[in-house]
Amino acid sequence: MNDLLSHISDPDGIFLRRDALAVGLDDRGIARAVRARVIHRVRHGTYVLAEHWAQLDDVGRHLVRAKGVLRTAKAELVLSHITALALLGAPLWGLPLGEVHVTRLDGRAGRREAGVAQHSGALLPGDVGESGGVRHTSATRSALDLTMITDVEHSLPVLDHLLHVGAVQHGDLCRSARGRTVWPYTLSTEIAVRLANERSESVAESRCNHMFWRGGLPKPVAQYEVADGHGRTVARVDFAWPEFGLFLEFDGKEKYTKYLKQGESIVDAVLREKKREELVCRLTGWRCIRLTWADLHRPHETVNYIRAVLAGGAVH
Repeated sequence: MNDLLSHISDPDGIFLRRDALAVGLDDRGIARAVRARVIHRVRHGTYVLAEHWAQLDDVGRHLVRAKGVLRTAKAELVLSHITALALLGAPLWGLPLGEVHVTRLDGRAGRREAGVAQHSGALLPGDVGESGGVRHTSATRSALDLTMITDVEHSLPVLDHLLHVGAVQHGDLCRSARGRTVWPYTLSTEIAVRLANERSESVAESRCNHMFWRGGLPKPVAQYEVADGHGRTVARVDFAWPEFGLFLEFDGKEKYTKYLKQGESIVDAVLREKKREELVCRLTGWRCIRLTWADLHRPHETVNYIRAVLAGGAVH
């Protein structure tokens, strides 16, 4: 049976009930295959090989559901909002993946049903693109749509990422946002676009920027380059307040795992990072603050600490 099901599956491993019926399977046979965990029921009338499903992460499973929605839709739809951003590879920190988001192209009112959020809204020229044969709202449109369904803190990592990889331009975001001033649910759009920074390289840095802004701290320089006495750049720090003689580094897990050099242990990476900090301090005469994910979970305390250090307090 596996060979037969593989034959009728599309490149994403999806097949529909009607595909199975067309090759001689019946509903009882499909149900037996589901119980035997040969196939997985994605949604009504949509299936995928269980082996393929087991290999997918949450985003991958969300996209399989989304593509199943497009294949069974009776109206013309494109992926949008969170789902389009998942297709585009944007970071989805804290964003819910329980619903597939689509936008109707027929102008009719949207609705929510069976794990699908249908949106309606005028799609302008350039608002629709295609990736891997799947139609979706453009990166600019998707990013701005996101600001209408979530808050600034959760929107910012997406906007920053799209700017950083060149998928959107800040000017395009600003122009499109100005055209939405009369749209409902856009109160946070202008703030998110204004705070977006193409120099942010991770969700952690985006969240730090949001925390600095929300806490009323002076705006730091992101990805500040430090030069030696010959003018050569020898280090780059996550954030710097040159006028206060302070820089800040975020200690995320990736710094000590993902970016390990060949043959290097985590201990080696920690020691290398400590030497880099000492070099920056020696060249600039500045002090260093280090934050972790735990500090982002207590923003009020963290902001007060940074404010105190900026005012000349001790670093601890």
